[in-house]
Amino acid sequence: MPDSTARLTRRIVLLAFAAFASAMSIRIGDPLLPQLASAFGLPIRGVAPTVSGFAFAYGCMQLVYGPVGDRFGKYHVIAWATLASVAGALGSAAAGSASVLIACRVLTGATAAAIIPLSMAWIGDHTPYQNRQAVLARFLTGQILGLACGQLMGGLLADLVGWRGAFLFLAVVTLAAGVLLAGEISGPSGSDHRPRPHTAPTPVRLQILEVLRRGWSRAILAWVLVEGAAAFGAFAFAPTYLHQRFGLTLSAAGALMSLFGLGGLGYALLARKFIARLGEAGLALGGGLLLAAAFLTLGVARQALWAAPAALAAGLGFYMLHNTFQTHGTQMAPAARGTAVAIFASCLFLGQALGVSAASRIADRAGAPPVFLLAAALLLLVGVSFSVVLRRRHQGARTSSTGTLD
Repeated sequence: MPDSTARLTRRIVLLAFAAFASAMSIRIGDPLLPQLASAFGLPIRGVAPTVSGFAFAYGCMQLVYGPVGDRFGKYHVIAWATLASVAGALGSAAAGSASVLIACRVLTGATAAAIIPLSMAWIGDHTPYQNRQAVLARFLTGQILGLACGQLMGGLLADLVGWRGAFLFLAVVTLAAGVLLAGEISGPSGSDHRPRPHTAPTPVRLQILEVLRRGWSRAILAWVLVEGAAAFGAFAFAPTYLHQRFGLTLSAAGALMSLFGLGGLGYALLARKFIARLGEAGLALGGGLLLAAAFLTLGVARQALWAAPAALAAGLGFYMLHNTFQTHGTQMAPAARGTAVAIFASCLFLGQALGVSAASRIADRAGAPPVFLLAAALLLLVGVSFSVVLRRRHQGARTSSTGTLD
């Protein structure tokens, strides 16, 4: 029905705006690391927890938000968590010490954690599986643009008004998203967003076990953990590397890395064609190859301009691979989809936290190029292995459907 379709579209657009704010909060700290280290008189390793602490809190809180969203309504939880994220962003802007800044970034990660995973789960609840990957890809335009804007505005505002201005800008955007979502749940159709359980809610422990008892779910989660550690662990240090190695301003370094978002946006806009032409296995393989090529280029580049095609390729490759993971993530446990997607996101961001922590140590001792080269190898392994397993699963499904194999 047209009205129903219009309402669904409006709700997804609002979720995409909230995802924009959440994704901006994820990446806005990357280009600020050199300025934060200088401001607080610390090495890069000393301020890296502004990134890794955010990611750790983001990952851990998934195990809270997934069941809470399933119990009280995903859209309601997203709206209030978005508003709560404003406090962490404002606290970051006002922080007087590195420890306070890290604490505020942890708070931001803990609140922003609800937005993207629960949005994906909500979309999974309202769209059939055969259309879900394309719908998720459209929703991801918000996340993709947020990642790009975080890199770009973080560096630009750091150069223009200082790192505090970057976090203040984040607070304003997050507040706007939260107010719009709150208006949606308080409107005439707000009750539509609440769950309508017909039975007593399943205990959280049983929901988690329902996801983890499946071998395919465990495999997806392991791949995503490595993907997050390799891709985002290395990517977090790219602006700092360009700034220190080639003498670029933070604005220029952030702008180059924001091309990651342009590559991802290209995938989102052409997702239906990519999916139809390559299939899931082809997307996984192509994504792994592009990511490996991108980080290999960053690792051996002699000129800063090589970062531009590398960032574009990384954005396209990441979303080819990750959107395929996401689609399977929404189907790991349909009866507890909020919990399943929450565990999925938890693995991605715990991987990022571990990756940033490990990468900061490697970069301090040996420089950033070894970090990029290791990421290239790991992401190639993830993409190739996931592609091979997907082909085997699809072949097995076709064989079973024809009745030639029991």
